[in-house]
Amino acid sequence: MTRDLRVCFVGDSFVAGVGDPEHLGWAGRLCVASARAGLPVTRYVLGVRRQTTAEVAERWAAECRVRLAGGEWEPRVVLSTGVNDTTEEDGASRLEPEQSVAALAGMLAGAADAGWPVLVVGPPAVADDRQNQRIAHLDDRFARACADHGVPYVPVAAALAADPVWRSEVAAGDGAHPGAAGYARLADLVRPAWERWLGG
Repeated sequence: MTRDLRVCFVGDSFVAGVGDPEHLGWAGRLCVASARAGLPVTRYVLGVRRQTTAEVAERWAAECRVRLAGGEWEPRVVLSTGVNDTTEEDGASRLEPEQSVAALAGMLAGAADAGWPVLVVGPPAVADDRQNQRIAHLDDRFARACADHGVPYVPVAAALAADPVWRSEVAAGDGAHPGAAGYARLADLVRPAWERWLGG
């Protein structure tokens, strides 16, 4: 009997796949690969452009509840935020790392209370090297928070910052979002953890 997996992908514009002319992003590519491997997934993409981790934390539970609660299926949540937290406005980051970590920790605790297994994908790199330093710091903080909660975490920023395909597509676009090939690289980074998570 085929498993009935229902997964909410929650986060920002990278979750939404902004910039991908194929409209799959990394989340869609993961689900395509799973379906080809005989494990179809009902995918809900809940990404909102420009939202910080704190803003995602305000809405995620209600949006996931209507899609995941009250059935015989397997509910799961993939969280990915953080780049917008590190964007500078008026000389300061939109969120301080402590605020970002607190918002993420609140979501992890809420998911545990709801009985929804979570996979967290770290914030990707952008075209701005100074912002990438802030992303790297937040990436480390997010990894530690996930370890504290026993939640799998996939760091992607360092690998993408060194990836010529990702860098060239981001630079050719809006400075943050790649095209189809870049999202394929991101999906490749996430896929091993994704497959272990779905299998566990």
